[in-house]
Amino acid sequence: MAEHRYDPVTGQYTTGHSWDGIEELYTPLPRWWVITLVISFIVAIIYAALYPGWPTTRFAFAGLLGWTSAGQLAEEQAEARTEQAHWRNQIAAKSVAEIEQSDELRTFAITGGRALFNQNCAACHGIGAGGQQGQFPSLIDDDWLWGGKIDDVYQTISHGIRNDDGESRQSEMPSFAEMLSPEEISAVAEYVTTLSDPSKAESRKALPGAEVFANNCAGCHGENGEGMHEMGAPRLADQIWLYGDGKEAVARQVAHPRMGMMPSWKPRLGEDAVKMLAVYVHSLGGGEK
Repeated sequence: MAEHRYDPVTGQYTTGHSWDGIEELYTPLPRWWVITLVISFIVAIIYAALYPGWPTTRFAFAGLLGWTSAGQLAEEQAEARTEQAHWRNQIAAKSVAEIEQSDELRTFAITGGRALFNQNCAACHGIGAGGQQGQFPSLIDDDWLWGGKIDDVYQTISHGIRNDDGESRQSEMPSFAEMLSPEEISAVAEYVTTLSDPSKAESRKALPGAEVFANNCAGCHGENGEGMHEMGAPRLADQIWLYGDGKEAVARQVAHPRMGMMPSWKPRLGEDAVKMLAVYVHSLGGGEK
C-alpha cells in the first residue's frame, strides 16, 4: 500500500504516488470552491426546470414558468405602444401634411419613421436611403418617379408599385426590341444620353434618334425628357440613372426594360406607421414641397 508521507516544506501530506522521485501532494480543493460548484449545479437545475430547454426528437420542454423570448418581446412592444398611443392616435387621425405642420408630431414621426425605415425599407433602399445602383432608387435626391410631395410619398408607401393592391402605382414600359430595329434603338439611346447635356441642346435635334424619341418615348418621358409623374416615367434630362448610364445601358433598358416592384405597406404596418415613414422619407432632403 502506498505510503502517505507528511511534507514539512508545504505542510501537506503526499498521495503516495511518485514519479522519478517526485511525489504528488494531496491538495484538496478549497471548501469555498466546492460549495460554489454545488450551488451552481443547483441553480442550473432550477433554471432548466423554469425556462425552455431540454429538446427531444418530438418537442422541447416549455419550462414551468411558460416564458418565451417572443412573448417577452410582444409584452415590451405592447407597453411601448401604450406609452406612444397619445402620439400615434394623433398621427393616425391627421393627414401627413398636418403632421408636418406640427413641430411635436413631426419630430415624433421622423424618429419613429427612421426606426421603421431601418427595419422595413433599408434592405432595398439602404441605410440612409441612398438606394442601390441597378436595383432600388435613392430617396435622398430630387428624382421621383411618382412625385416627391408628401402626399405622393404617402400614397406610394401605402399601396406600393406594380403589385396586386388595387390602388398600387402601375406603369409598364414596352419592350422596344419587339417594335424598333437595333439601329433605331441604338440611335434613340444615343439621343437620350444627350438630354442631360445642355451644351448639346441644339445639335441633338439633328440626331437620327430625335425622331425615334419623339414618336415612341416623348408621350411618357416628355418632349425634352423631363419625365411624367402621372405615368411613373423617369426624368431623362438629369444625371440620375437607376439602371446605369451611357449609351449601352440606355439601349438595354429601351430594348428590354427592367421595372421594379414595391409591396404595399399599409396592410402590413398600419396607418400611423405608414404616415411616420412618409414624413421621415420626405424629411431626407429630396422631397418636393
